[in-house]
Amino acid sequence: MQKMTELLRLTDECGEGTSGAPVLGLPILAGSRLNLDVYPDGCGHFLRLLKEQWEEVVQVEFLRLSSNDCLIGTTLDSLPHLKHLKSLVLKGGHAWDEFGCCQHGSLTSLPQDFGNLRCLTHLDLSFNRLSTLPSCILHLRSLSMLLVSHNRLEALPEDFGCLSKLTFFSAMKNQLRILPQSIGKLSMLQILDLSENVLQFLPEKIGNLHNCTELVLSGNCLSSIPNSLANLKCLRRLHLHSNSLVTVPASLASLPSLSRLDLQNNCLRAIPTEIQALPFVRLQGNPLGETEPYLQAYNYEISSRGLQRLFPSPEENSFIVTSEGCKVVLPCGILFFFPPGAVSDLLPICFQTLEPDPQWVKLRHHDVLLSTVLELQPHGFKFQQEVHIWMPFVSPQNLRQRQVVVRTFNGQSWSDLRTNVEQREELTGLVAHCSVLHFSWFLVVSRLVQDECKVSAEGTLLFSSVDPDIKVIFPPGVTKEPRSVKMQVLPVFAEQIEEITAEEVCLASPLLCLSQDSQVDFLKPVRIQLPLPHGVTGLDLDRSRLHLLHGDLQGQTWDDITSQVVLEFTHIYVVFEVTHFSWYWLWYTTKTYIEGIAKKVYDRLRLYQVNFIALQRKKDPEQVLLQCVPRHKVDPVVKKLQQRYRGPEPSDMVEMFEGEQFFAAFERGISIDMDRPDCVDGRLSFIFYSHLKNMKEVYVTSPMDRKGQAVKGQVSFYRGAIPESIPENASRRRKGSDSLWLATLPIKLPQLKPRWDENASPLCGFSFPPLNLGSAETGYLTQANLLSIARRVGPDWQTIGLNLGLTYQQIERIGHNNREDLDKQILGMLFSWAQQNSEDPNCVSKLITAMKESGRQDIADEVETIIDLGRQKYSESIRRVGLEQESGTEDSAMAM
Repeated sequence: MQKMTELLRLTDECGEGTSGAPVLGLPILAGSRLNLDVYPDGCGHFLRLLKEQWEEVVQVEFLRLSSNDCLIGTTLDSLPHLKHLKSLVLKGGHAWDEFGCCQHGSLTSLPQDFGNLRCLTHLDLSFNRLSTLPSCILHLRSLSMLLVSHNRLEALPEDFGCLSKLTFFSAMKNQLRILPQSIGKLSMLQILDLSENVLQFLPEKIGNLHNCTELVLSGNCLSSIPNSLANLKCLRRLHLHSNSLVTVPASLASLPSLSRLDLQNNCLRAIPTEIQALPFVRLQGNPLGETEPYLQAYNYEISSRGLQRLFPSPEENSFIVTSEGCKVVLPCGILFFFPPGAVSDLLPICFQTLEPDPQWVKLRHHDVLLSTVLELQPHGFKFQQEVHIWMPFVSPQNLRQRQVVVRTFNGQSWSDLRTNVEQREELTGLVAHCSVLHFSWFLVVSRLVQDECKVSAEGTLLFSSVDPDIKVIFPPGVTKEPRSVKMQVLPVFAEQIEEITAEEVCLASPLLCLSQDSQVDFLKPVRIQLPLPHGVTGLDLDRSRLHLLHGDLQGQTWDDITSQVVLEFTHIYVVFEVTHFSWYWLWYTTKTYIEGIAKKVYDRLRLYQVNFIALQRKKDPEQVLLQCVPRHKVDPVVKKLQQRYRGPEPSDMVEMFEGEQFFAAFERGISIDMDRPDCVDGRLSFIFYSHLKNMKEVYVTSPMDRKGQAVKGQVSFYRGAIPESIPENASRRRKGSDSLWLATLPIKLPQLKPRWDENASPLCGFSFPPLNLGSAETGYLTQANLLSIARRVGPDWQTIGLNLGLTYQQIERIGHNNREDLDKQILGMLFSWAQQNSEDPNCVSKLITAMKESGRQDIADEVETIIDLGRQKYSESIRRVGLEQESGTEDSAMAM
């Protein structure tokens, strides 16, 4: 009660300053209902009523409050006292910004004791800022209606199914990526609305919602739906428009109560005849009738039952497929399914992962690379049945406006494969699923969502799945020969434009890109509908400020074509006609030279803000970690590394393009091994990809004498060659030596006592015959290499020795015999192992594995670098004497 008294006192103080608010009359407690969301100071009124009419207020059963109220946080603490509460509405959207758009409420969580409202059956938390569903809601076991639409939810709790009395649930307009399996336990659920999220697949358990009458899944990223939906015998309305569906199960036609099936604006090229015959199905906006086959959902679980399973080790780079088929899981997480009959005879399959090289991995504007390159051989061999590939990838930040696809290279150009994003039990995280008849090079990219359709002489309609308000109308007679049309939309937010243009007051619509597979213009004008810029309506429109811009397909030039077209306005749309396709952009501004501003914004939308990190390992300062990190990830990355590394603060922010090359140069008395394959003119080469790890750990040395003093050097980062697709104005800024510099961070090598006796032999008294570990083709490790590795091992040599296979007795003997000299202990361990395994052709791979298992990825990378260099030199020597086999020459050149 003391806490309640303080809250009421605070309310009285806040209430004194509300005299200027519109007067709606004092709220009246009408029986068990209290509607306060229409009052500017509704929360203040509630707390005063609670103070003055305690006995009556605690009996309230229906309560409405605005979460835009400044006292909503204070009011939440008092709500658990209303033990009889049955319905509670805490919605936002009761306040508007300067453009007339409703503002979300301030709720980000709920008090834990909120779960004590045992009588609560209806809860509305729409239009707030919830990123996770408050855990206290799961204790409201009487809840039958829950609304959390227009929030920021990315997932639902795993035990969400414990709300067993739920009959209505709406989570539309969130960022839900995945649904928990427990959703199938909501056996009493009748209406489920999950529209306008980023769902890419549905759990099979959703078919257990036997009482569901309406299921709303429109505006997601679904490419398929589970067959279990056929179990929903009570389902009347199924909304699936504006997804990426490539197939629908014919079993939906057997639902006895179904009266509406909305499949508009998907990627359906063909549908089952049972579905097409339904009088209530809606199919507009689909590329029906196209000859290109779509990727059907393969009944993988049944087909792979009883097949051979292969698990190649990290040292292997090939496996053999038979006519019986098999399932293969690579150590990197890539999964293959070869169906029976895919090959007629034994076929060796070779695989390797390659670092993406921007010289031949060509990304389009706004593409994001999500994986390394997978090369599969033999190239050109045609399988008798489609082989299925599941590739793991780094999940993009925003799936709503993006589309994950597998891209393949045929030796001349890249093309996108029909791709499903799935989650398999045997693999962790999301995977990209495609099927192919030929092997080549593959990678996973995130592109702008691409909607497409086939335009015939009869005309058609194309919607955007990103923004359904954007549509293109093709009238009858628009073309003689059928042609394929593609649409991509890039949302542009007011905050982005404000940040880029600084003082300019500008508003813009989403960016629309249209393309076609024909060079001939359309025979009739095509009508395009674009939404007016955010905050602008047809009622208050100043037409002199509205500009329609046309850009070329590369976004290099923008022209104001407002005077060349006829603009038709509605309350929220503008409609115009064109005969050829490109970029279109609607701007609302007082500026006259809008083309230059638009080009500046477009170029900046492709840039990523990054920081550089240079840290030294605490136990071994000669080991330096270099990393280029996107700005929003800097703090968590540094926090994760600070236990093992120390160093300066991250660099100032710089901007880089996806796929741009940059270099790290060690300066002022610090150097690195110049023989590294990734070392160009003494500098480490990097390629920036925003979603991949741009990180390397290297060992540095100094030619300066460190016995008497520390060496204070630095590492500087420089831009590489200017990318071909870089905007012209950005290219001009990057000419000249000074403009290539990005950042500089200090590196300090501390003063050290000499670890190695200058008068001793290189092996400190050890005498072994010459060592050549490995083979000629894979490269050798010599005595000099082992000596270099020994310098990097440090106090954890015993762990490494055990992982190399030495016995505890050997480790103890080496430690005892050299108990006063750590260097000799390390050398003894390494050379003892080397002598025991000198005849083993796989000993180098075992050394790399042991280093990784010992937490020394840095040394493992060093060994791999030595081996790669040796392999490269061996290949060059073979090529010089003309012994290289002709077959595979072209493949090897491409792989390089």
